[in-house]
Amino acid sequence: MAALARPREGRVIGGVCAALARRFGISSTTMRVIFVVSCLLPGPQFLLYLALWVLLPAEKASSTAW
Repeated sequence: MAALARPREGRVIGGVCAALARRFGISSTTMRVIFVVSCLLPGPQFLLYLALWVLLPAEKASSTAW
């Protein structure tokens, strides 16, 4: 199982939804829709997003240059 990290490609704001989508095997668009809909419900969703943005490490750059 791969570690949870914000991807370098496919980010819209911080890459949190893209990282979660990759982890759960769904599309990034679906995860973003789930997040936006969840923001309509009471709770700390936006604060959780900010916390994950800060706490999740960014994906390391692949060293494909020879």
